[in-house]
Formats: sequence, structure tokens, C-alpha cells
Amino acid sequence: MKILVSADMEGATGVTWPADVLPGTPQWERCRALFTSDVNAAVLGFFDGGADEVLVNEAHWTMRNLLLERLDERAQMLTGRHKALSMVEGVQRGDVDGVAFVGYHTGAGSEGVLAHTYLANSITGVWLNGSRASEGYLNAHVVAEHGVPVVLVTGDDLTCRDADGYAPRARKVAVKDHVSRYAAVCRTPARTAADIRAAAKDATRLAVRYEPVPGGPYTVEVEFDAEHLAAAATVVPGVAVGGERRVAYTSTTMYEAIRTFKAVTTIVSAAVEEQYG
Repeated sequence: MKILVSADMEGATGVTWPADVLPGTPQWERCRALFTSDVNAAVLGFFDGGADEVLVNEAHWTMRNLLLERLDERAQMLTGRHKALSMVEGVQRGDVDGVAFVGYHTGAGSEGVLAHTYLANSITGVWLNGSRASEGYLNAHVVAEHGVPVVLVTGDDLTCRDADGYAPRARKVAVKDHVSRYAAVCRTPARTAADIRAAAKDATRLAVRYEPVPGGPYTVEVEFDAEHLAAAATVVPGVAVGGERRVAYTSTTMYEAIRTFKAVTTIVSAAVEEQYG
């Protein structure tokens, strides 16, 4: 049995504000250990449950945040940027039986600690076939296209609630309770590590591949906080203005949809000007 852990940082234990997750800050250095503790707890739990292999895919910012030296020696870590499927890279290889979303968060335009979708700001909402979509929602559709279930989700309490919509059978662990976008009631690392490890162990029994069911076409709408960002996004082939500060595009597969979304966010991030956005 092989488990893929997609590891993001905003939903990690103790993380509540931008400096906690921005590479190079003193707070980021401190929170790297907390982030690694959550991920390692999941790794340990999956091996407790009988997994033969665990691949951790770094999914936050520069994708160079986890402390490899603190991971269980049986695990492997995929680190660095520019991966075909970004946050769920590796699921397309055909040998993954279950996926865990560790340290995830809610989407842009929603309540939740450090809520956003791909870009820390600029994007105010994303919809997939009419439903508001978080990163978890988008990535769950990507892995489903490969016949792989989401078996574990960790983050704040609202992230767990969001996951009930896209992975109802997955085990959920809330490591903190949302107060505002930059505040939360946090559990201690010792407690969250124990909770995550226990949930991951139980989640291994859900790691059963299934026959992929084609779900396309997929229409993605993205809303920005400024009109010029929507205009910039139309540089990407197939992306068109779909309303005030919105663009939309349709893809036949989620593989195409998520890669187009990556292209849109890359173009838009380059179009943001300092101070004025």
C-alpha cells in the first residue's frame, strides 16, 4: 500500500498569520518544525496502519519548507517547485492507493485561518462547475480522476467541514479552531501529533483504489480583486472574461483544468503591482 501525503502549511498546528508561512521570516523557521511534526505524525500513523510506502509531496509556497531530517526514515519526500500536478504530484504514477491532505485550509472568499486558493491574495473566489472550490476541493477532483481516494484531511475546524463536502469518508483532524483569518484556538503539538497519528492509522483501511469515473467537462471560474488581473489571465489560451473581475474556462479533464489554473495563477501573480495590487 502506498500513501501520498500532500502537505500544505497554512493548516498546520500553531499557524495563524502570514509570517508563520512566509519563507525567510523567523516565525516561518519556528513553524517549520510544527509543520513537520504534523506531517511526520501522519507518516507514522500510515505505517502503523500497514502502509508499505509513504511519499510526502511538499505543497506550500516554494515547496521547500519541511525538515527532512525529522521525518520517519521509511518515508520519502518530494520537494521543490514546477511539478506537473503541483500539490498532488505523484498521484498520476498509478501506484498510489490513498491521498492525505495535511495542513490544508479553506478557499478564497471563505471563512478560515489564512483562507486562500493558490495565491495568498488577489483571488477572491474559485468555482468548479458552479461550486465554490478550495484547494482541497480542486485536488480531490484531480486524484479522483486517477481512481485514488482522499483518506485523511487536517487543518482548522472549517477545513474539516469543507472536506466533508469533497471527501466525506476521509478521517479529519482539526488542529485548531477558527476565530478569524489571522487567529485561532490552537491545540498543542503533542496533542495534534497524537490525534493525526491515530487518524492516519485508521485511514489506511480507506486506501483502496477504484475505477476512475470520467467527470468532465469541468468549468472553472476565477474571481480577482482587480479588473486588470482578469484581463491578464486571458493571455492563457481558452481563458475568457466571464463577468466583472472574473474569467472562466472549460476543460475536458481535471488534469487539464488544474494545469490551466496553475497557468492562470502564474500569469496573475506576475501582473500584481506593489501596493496597488
